[in-house]
Amino acid sequence: MITDVRIPLEHRQPYGTAYEQMLEKVRYEGAYPTRERAEESVRLVLAGLGRQLTGDERVDLAACLPLQAARVLTAQIPDTRPLTGWAFVKDLAARSGASLATTRWDTGSVFAAVAAHAGPDLVTRILRQLPTGYALLFGRAELTPAGQ
Repeated sequence: MITDVRIPLEHRQPYGTAYEQMLEKVRYEGAYPTRERAEESVRLVLAGLGRQLTGDERVDLAACLPLQAARVLTAQIPDTRPLTGWAFVKDLAARSGASLATTRWDTGSVFAAVAAHAGPDLVTRILRQLPTGYALLFGRAELTPAGQ
């Protein structure tokens, strides 16, 4: 059972089942050795996405995610200058001290779980809002209109 270590011991509650399942999906997708390692990735990537996503897509995504994940996403103030997908990965790597390859792997693992909760329609809306480069992070082809 995972608990939030910032909450005093006598007030700790176990995470909800939906969040536990999300962590297990990330752990499986990312081939992480422990649930704690998967949770580190979830928190890092969702916080980063929370800094990029705005508007109805942000609200709708938070409503789809387990409560603990939604809190991480919505606790962030969106940046005024959105990052491309690659810049997003570089920013997360700088914040975590991990390599770019590890951070790219973490991002893909977490976004796979996010996409499972959000569904294809919401993911499409999210990708339309974000700059280029996020589709690949969500495991989709990066399609551009002809002539660009």
